[in-house]
Amino acid sequence: MAGAVAAAAALIVAGLITAPPASSAQLTEVTGFGTNPSNLRMHLYVPDGVAARPAVLVAVHYCTGSGPAFYSGTEFASLADRYKFVVIYPSATRSGSCFDVSSPQALRHDGGSDPVGIVSMVRYVQQRHNADPARTYVTGASSGGMMTNVLIGAYPDVFKAGASFMGVPFACFATTDGSSWNSACANGQIVRTPAQWGDLVRAAYPGYSGARPRMQIWHGTEDATLRYPNFQEQIKQWTNVHGVSQTPSLTDQPQSGWTRTRYGGTGTMAPVEAISLQGVGHSLPQGGMAARVIDFFGLATGVDPTTTPTVTPTPGTGACRITYDVNAWNTGLTAAVTIANTSTAQISAWNLTFTLPAGQTITSAWNATVSPTSGQVTARNAGYNGSIAPGASASFGFQANHGGNTAKPPAFSLNGTACTSA
Repeated sequence: MAGAVAAAAALIVAGLITAPPASSAQLTEVTGFGTNPSNLRMHLYVPDGVAARPAVLVAVHYCTGSGPAFYSGTEFASLADRYKFVVIYPSATRSGSCFDVSSPQALRHDGGSDPVGIVSMVRYVQQRHNADPARTYVTGASSGGMMTNVLIGAYPDVFKAGASFMGVPFACFATTDGSSWNSACANGQIVRTPAQWGDLVRAAYPGYSGARPRMQIWHGTEDATLRYPNFQEQIKQWTNVHGVSQTPSLTDQPQSGWTRTRYGGTGTMAPVEAISLQGVGHSLPQGGMAARVIDFFGLATGVDPTTTPTVTPTPGTGACRITYDVNAWNTGLTAAVTIANTSTAQISAWNLTFTLPAGQTITSAWNATVSPTSGQVTARNAGYNGSIAPGASASFGFQANHGGNTAKPPAFSLNGTACTSA
């Protein structure tokens, strides 16, 4: 892919956690692993004392990266030591070291290009290491996060779950002119209905009627390379593929700055899980996130992130406090809004009224309904987040077009009472 992702590579590397494994096991390169139309390289990590029938995790690097760099810069190998699964680290070899997530070949089951080579790596490990086909998973960051969406979309018969860091929906990056960069998708400008996104996945493997891989989605609100609207578009796509509601079954804050939603179930292994990271840019995964991936895949024992206490804000002096963060680009923006209940009374339903600056027009919203689309607007709670206990908070967001004015609203009123702004 092009220079925009390459320029972000330093941020990604800075965000990765250097955690080389403590065991004597070594990362080794494997050649001759099977059909490999794009000449990918394969590195393999098999921990000491590996299980007799181990699970397999494919860990896919970012642009300008490599399999060995992703091995040494993330925690997946050390987690493999702990839980005794095998990790495959593919390496892209084309200019820029990005994976093909855009060509017609890559977006079709057994169509060719990088996905075929990665699936060959999986088959090799299943045969040579007696790996369990029912426990094969994929995760990746940036270009690797996009490839995660591609692999679980086009190869639902191979992968049981995926975890995408800073990715985009399956087929969002599609091109037909031979280029590998899709600016509209990268900038969060491709918006489709859930059914349209789901149809793209279903068309990748016509006739497939088996189970679909579960999906975990991670994205920072300040991502300037693969922008934050792609987070919601992925949620729309994978909830549709699984046939579950876009209304979360659970919403919580497992740690400060994280908003986690689960769809189609409330447990650790829900069909779709999404984690929004407030104020975070193109620099994932960061410390501790890899362990959450392993939990979601079901590869850890005795760990349940749902038991982590919800972090609540410190009460202020007014009845409500609004945090309003804008991420703007070209002619678009997203706004992330948090309503903190700083009173001593329970809020059972909320209407937040504010005036959008001139030139801003809302095109979509999540976790609330917002109307009208410009001027003075009112955001009304969804069916699942209307109750806000004293000291707790609720969050929603929206995407809007703008004519150059990306300012924040000057004031907010919650259920007719003025709020302070953080």
